[in-house]
Amino acid sequence: MGIVQHLIVDEFGSFVGKKSERLSVTCQGEKRIEAPLMHLESVFITGKGISLSSDAVAACAEAGIPIHFLNAYGQPVGSLYSASLTATIQTRRAQLQAHGTEKGLLFAKAIATGKIRNQSNLLKYLSKNRREKQPEIYNEVRLLADEVLDHLAEVERCVGETVDACRGVLLSIEGRAAQKYWAGVKRLLLVEMEWPGRRTQGATDPFNAALNYGYGILYNEVERALVLAGLDPYAGFLHMDRPGKASLVFDLVEEFRQTVVDRTVIAIVNRNMPVELDERHALTEASRRSIAEKVLARLDGPESYEGKRHALRSIIQMQARHLATFLRGERAAYEPFVASW
Repeated sequence: MGIVQHLIVDEFGSFVGKKSERLSVTCQGEKRIEAPLMHLESVFITGKGISLSSDAVAACAEAGIPIHFLNAYGQPVGSLYSASLTATIQTRRAQLQAHGTEKGLLFAKAIATGKIRNQSNLLKYLSKNRREKQPEIYNEVRLLADEVLDHLAEVERCVGETVDACRGVLLSIEGRAAQKYWAGVKRLLLVEMEWPGRRTQGATDPFNAALNYGYGILYNEVERALVLAGLDPYAGFLHMDRPGKASLVFDLVEEFRQTVVDRTVIAIVNRNMPVELDERHALTEASRRSIAEKVLARLDGPESYEGKRHALRSIIQMQARHLATFLRGERAAYEPFVASW
């Protein structure tokens, strides 16, 4: 087995302990895997009935390795971070102050802009190979991609003194662009499937379930980046603050959904890789592991960014830092990440 950077533990009855300078996973007395701490970047607990020793938790905290807990639907339940990852008060104070100024609105508009551009770009990217073989689908999807992009003018026209004055309008624009985007995605699915369209909560079809699970992994990665940048994940701008809702995570994740998760899950479905649900309409253990591995691999994949090639995971971290410097007044504007196609 190669180097383990992201440890996924999903088997009922598993035990995660520390053995020398490694995490050791056993189940019913049998060794499943050992992961050296020096290579490990994250731990994902995605199943029930899994226990961790205090030594394992302490070792991860000391090494700066986050432990993420996800339920069967991919929804983040919680994360454990090192106590040393505390924010600077200057950054959090600036973040809270920005909510009542135009700066918060500028960030919200940037997020909406980045999401719309990435939606349009992904449709164009995925339709390229249909130009000769399926010109009807190619033309239809390209038209939808252009219609998605048309909503940028509406975002630009949205003006106000604070984000509260424009939030409803921005979310409406985002929603209408998303309708065009998902219509394009549906035309690009090669496999004949009964897909009811995009569903977030309560999804009962494999495609939506896979998307939701992939987003759960991405949420954890974005939250980690925000914490490392000294930001409060629960104080957002485009998404309203609610108890227990990491609204800033939902903000920043918007510009990465398409590149990290949508592209990955569409590829899984179009390659006829099995995505199976159990009687609860949750992904089976095998499907959860398969999707998690592919999304994590995508996060390690390179993309163009500021004139160089970087892993998407690193780009998320750099974008979080750019947001922090923008909120502190050390950067003139926040530029969203837009993937090339």
